[in-house]
Amino acid sequence: MPELPEVETIRRQLAPPLEGASLHALEILDPRWCRPLKPRTLISAITGRRLERLSRRGKYLVWELAELPPRPPRRVHRGEQFYLIMHLRMTGTLLLDPAVEPPHARVRMHLGTPEAEHRLVFVDPRRFGTGELARSTADLNAFMDARLGPEPLTPGFTPELLRSQARGRRAPIKAFLLDQRRVAGVGNIYADEALFRARVHPLRPAGRLTSRQYHDLHDALIETLTAGVQARGATIDDFRHVDGVEGSFQDQFLVHRRAGEPCPNCGSPVIKLIAAGRGTYVCESCQPRPRRRRGARPRPRARV
Repeated sequence: MPELPEVETIRRQLAPPLEGASLHALEILDPRWCRPLKPRTLISAITGRRLERLSRRGKYLVWELAELPPRPPRRVHRGEQFYLIMHLRMTGTLLLDPAVEPPHARVRMHLGTPEAEHRLVFVDPRRFGTGELARSTADLNAFMDARLGPEPLTPGFTPELLRSQARGRRAPIKAFLLDQRRVAGVGNIYADEALFRARVHPLRPAGRLTSRQYHDLHDALIETLTAGVQARGATIDDFRHVDGVEGSFQDQFLVHRRAGEPCPNCGSPVIKLIAAGRGTYVCESCQPRPRRRRGARPRPRARV
């Protein structure tokens, strides 16, 4: 579930205490987390390095790890910048210095500065989260370029770029927004909320929006993601801040998870339907359905 605002919230909370810290120990309790890389290979590669910078791309957390001052030789490639690439997937959470060991712990990281020692625990009930290693900046960029399209909260994201990404796409615009290769960082929650703000129906073909709709959707994506970051994410099921506190953006939902409730714009009931295989919330008064083309498959039935 964690999307761009949730991952950015975690990054902002972890960066101040951990940037500059040395990774003293890495415990991989579930080998599935770093598969196909063997746990001992990842542990050997990054243990003893310093966290220079914690950044984010899309829904990925990126740990930029530099070598420490010279020490006795170790079995790692010295002099290179390594990157640990973490994805929380559906149910992953990072907890900093938890008072008690949380259930479903998959990874423990022990980091320290001259001022403090920290224990960071990755918790993941469904075991979908991943940790991957890039051994150079070029490898990191190749990894991201193969998986991520433009991100709405970057200067280069324009209505024209959004339109060019969608050109010729017949898939519903909801599916387009969930495809990280087209738009990075958007998931089910923020797609629903942005489409509502833009007054675009989630089943409208991505390549058939008007120029005005692309412009409105561009603005709505930025507005929605920014609001999510300011609210420090949304907690529906598993997402928590690094101190275990819930996010608050769920209190600002306009349509997501509000089936049967009145639309905040027109008062019509919000309905739930399936788009891109996901439960999707929409006001069909404010977001008119696209006209059905001859020979097209029947539309999904709505649920109030």
